[in-house]
Amino acid sequence: MITPTASRLTLGLDDLALVTDLYQLTMMACYAGEGLAEQTACFELFVRRLPPDFGYLIAMGLQDALTYLEHLHFTPRQIEQLQGMGLFDQAPAAFWQQLAQFKFTGSVWAVPEGTAVFAQEPLLRIEAPLWQAQLVETFLLNTINYQTLIATRAARLRQVAGPGATLLEFGTRRAFSPQAALWAARAALAAGFDATSNVLAALQLGEKPSGTMAHALVMAFKATAGTEDEAFTAFQRYFPQAPLLIDTFDTVAAAERLAQQVQVGSRQVRGVRLDSGDLVALSQTVRRLLPDIQIFASGDLDEVTVAALIAQGASLDGYGIGTKLVTGNPVNGVYKLVEIGGQPTLKRSQDKATYPGRKQIFRSVQADRLGLATESPLTGEVPLLQPVMEQGQRRLASESLAQLRQRTAQSVQALAPDLQSITGPHPYPVTISESLEALRQSLL
Repeated sequence: MITPTASRLTLGLDDLALVTDLYQLTMMACYAGEGLAEQTACFELFVRRLPPDFGYLIAMGLQDALTYLEHLHFTPRQIEQLQGMGLFDQAPAAFWQQLAQFKFTGSVWAVPEGTAVFAQEPLLRIEAPLWQAQLVETFLLNTINYQTLIATRAARLRQVAGPGATLLEFGTRRAFSPQAALWAARAALAAGFDATSNVLAALQLGEKPSGTMAHALVMAFKATAGTEDEAFTAFQRYFPQAPLLIDTFDTVAAAERLAQQVQVGSRQVRGVRLDSGDLVALSQTVRRLLPDIQIFASGDLDEVTVAALIAQGASLDGYGIGTKLVTGNPVNGVYKLVEIGGQPTLKRSQDKATYPGRKQIFRSVQADRLGLATESPLTGEVPLLQPVMEQGQRRLASESLAQLRQRTAQSVQALAPDLQSITGPHPYPVTISESLEALRQSLL
């Protein structure tokens, strides 16, 4: 029996090496035993197809990927645990030696965070000894896939809400884990959101968290103090700038009372949040009663519902986006071997075939061209994959959220209008270079 190593599941920098699938370790052992471990290998991370109704993706998660690669190591205790599992009893001695001395020594090429990318285009490329490049697959897919999904949805929401709307990330309670909640907050802010309600994420990112109140506070005061207005008064005593949540009982009645109090000067109201009901009709009524305040909406909103609210004439200044931002259709990125020992490789599986060799994305105003890394850009083309780590040393300085927001906005604005559509977008033209196609045909 394997003895648990902790009373609760936590994750620190020392744990990162074991945040992997078992088959990465079993393949590493096989490579060590068969003399393949030190062969220089190249893997690329890309998506075969975009999620439904997505015209583009916004690359995100690179900073966390590089931090992972920088700190990756196996502790003596972890090696003991692996040896005690019984699964590696036949593993060669070289495997254990490699784990004990592990340090990522490879190079990474990547698309800058906040850049629009499309199907079949590598978001990043790993060039490293085979056993190292194999181990990192699981974590890289986890962080790049999830943060790219969040960033893309955030960019789509900013696109439909417009530059003047306030977008608040409220997804912590619905994210797939506390770690995912932190990643989601960063990705949303980097792709255009104004603030997050996650206190830890905001502080770590140098931002100020944002939020209002929950229905529980209103219900508690109603039950003990007797009125909904007592809840508003008590909350404003300590947080006078915060919006009030007014839909716990009767939204219109609450707005009418607040309007009367504002009119006679007994209360100041900066904003209100609507979390249920007919948001179009309610926002219009609240605007008529309280014309000088900010009105926020929340409640399972996404880019489609926000677009519909705007189209129907809702009078809203901002949106709190939670569940639909941090969940939904996944970005199904894959991590595939494209070259080993200088020899290009490809996968021929039906519906899962890959292009061989180290590749580069060449972007022009009209289209993208997927070619070999050895090719030169044509006139008007810009190569997207940039060197961000060399021989295990980071070459990319950390970028601010403001820089990432600007790059994301520019990337989306540069797309044709039919690509920006949140329903039924046209596919983006990604052509295959003659050299890449010739290489593929030669291997077939």
